Amino acid sequence: MAAMNMEINANNSERGSGRPADRWKPHIVRQLKLRDQAQHAGFQDLIRFYTRLLEKTSMASGILGSASRLPSADCSSSVSSLLSQNELKKTTGELAYQVVELQQQIKIKDCVVEQQHARMEEAELRLAGAAAARRDLRARAALVQEGNRELKREYDGVLERHRGTERTFREEKLRGCRLLEDMICRKQQAAAHMNSRNERRSRAREANLQKELQTAARMNVSIDGSAGSSSLSAPSSRSASPKSETQESTERRHTRLFRSASATSPRILTSIKELFERKRRGNSVCSVEEDLYSPVGFCLAARVPARALQVLDAHDQGINAVKFSGSSDLLATGGTDRVVKLWDVKAGMLTYRGTLDGSTEGITSIEFDPTGMRILAASYDKSALLWRLDDSVPKLTLTGHSRKVTAARFSSSVRQVVTGSADGTVRLWDLQRAACVHVVEVMSYCSDLVCSESCIISGHYDCKIRLWDARVSGCVQELPAQGKVTSLDISPDHRQLLSCCRDDCLQLVDLRRSNARICFRSEGFKCGSDSTKAVFSPDGCFLAAGSADGAVYIWNVAKANLETRLADKHSSSISAVAWSLSGEYVVSVDKSRRAVLWRDI
Repeated sequence: MAAMNMEINANNSERGSGRPADRWKPHIVRQLKLRDQAQHAGFQDLIRFYTRLLEKTSMASGILGSASRLPSADCSSSVSSLLSQNELKKTTGELAYQVVELQQQIKIKDCVVEQQHARMEEAELRLAGAAAARRDLRARAALVQEGNRELKREYDGVLERHRGTERTFREEKLRGCRLLEDMICRKQQAAAHMNSRNERRSRAREANLQKELQTAARMNVSIDGSAGSSSLSAPSSRSASPKSETQESTERRHTRLFRSASATSPRILTSIKELFERKRRGNSVCSVEEDLYSPVGFCLAARVPARALQVLDAHDQGINAVKFSGSSDLLATGGTDRVVKLWDVKAGMLTYRGTLDGSTEGITSIEFDPTGMRILAASYDKSALLWRLDDSVPKLTLTGHSRKVTAARFSSSVRQVVTGSADGTVRLWDLQRAACVHVVEVMSYCSDLVCSESCIISGHYDCKIRLWDARVSGCVQELPAQGKVTSLDISPDHRQLLSCCRDDCLQLVDLRRSNARICFRSEGFKCGSDSTKAVFSPDGCFLAAGSADGAVYIWNVAKANLETRLADKHSSSISAVAWSLSGEYVVSVDKSRRAVLWRDI
């Protein structure tokens, strides 16, 4: 019992303290409990024997007491004492039972306490691990914060450098604009000076020619037709009239100049024509050979292509423009890699011939002159460039637009060029003076233009097509379109106009009757960009355009339906299509630098 009391007191003291015991205390407590249990098990039988002994002793003492008393004693008192003794025994047994039950509860409580101690130890271990992880996380957070501070310092430095670069860029841009304005001003001054000098020379030559003609008109010229030679006969009064030596020398000079020819003979007319030709050419960038039109091939009937003869990567970047020469044996392509490449077309193959460079940005359009000796290209660098085929350096650069030049075309005269730009202007250039002679303000993005005799036709993003009279430099007609105009082309007979729009429709307009229009659509055809080009066939019987799905669509003009669809060769949107003047070949180019040569067989 003393051990049990010690155990209870130890448990009570442990619970009363409210603090977790040290690790050695629970071990001692468990050892004491085991000892108490072992001792208690040995005393259980003793307690039972002791209880029985008490019961027997009580019963014996009761019997002896009743026998020693006098028979006359009160029997009721003995009965009451026996009852009280029974009650006492009963109470003693109950108390002993309650002691046993309490011991069992104490054992259960001890087990619970042990479990709680075990859980507490586990919790302490987890808490220690969490504390270590927390320390690690704090260390990592400190490292990350330090790294962030370092990145912030680097970012601030980069931002400061970027701001400095932006300031330098703005300054350089302003300087470039000023240089461009100065260059344009100087070009205008040089052009004005050249014009005035040419005008003075022209007037001087005309005055000299007039004097020579007057002197020649005063002379008598006789032609001996039978002998095939001519001789001069002076007036009968010539010998009698007084003349100075200068006049005589002048007469002799004119005599030699107009020998064997009258003032109206073909020879003098030829001489006068050559004199005017020399005056007219002056310091022009055009040569005599370039002024002459070379014979070109013609097409009786275009053939609809059916298969691809050759597929090649023609440029380093996307291709924006493609054009055949008038003889159909030379092809030019221009792309965003800033060069124009020339290709010989022989036996159904494209063979690389050369490269024309000089543009500082991508090429947007290409045009051959009627002689096939020069190439005109429009560029993203706000200029148009003119090359000779035998020289890779531009012969002429036309600058003046404030935004990219989207189209450049030769006008009805090979000495004039028309350009359209994203700045909303159309400019007419004189190649002889290398200067802009007229500017038309449209106030709408010009996407493409074509020239027809004295008429210039331009397409714009405001869904309108404008016709300009080059003689009066004014807009004479506006034609509505169904969407933003991406390209224009004119039929070989200059009677019909083809426009490609962003509403995935090709529109054919009769220029003689502007209300007569035909729309060409097809399932699957989609205009892939704001610069997609559509063209006529050389005989005007077919229309060709590239689609965003990488296929070439060809429509029949007479039947107004789709003739064929050429697919499976392009992997990206087709940007331009060209049909050779011979009607034999079609070339399509796309944004992924690929060019495909098509033919009917």
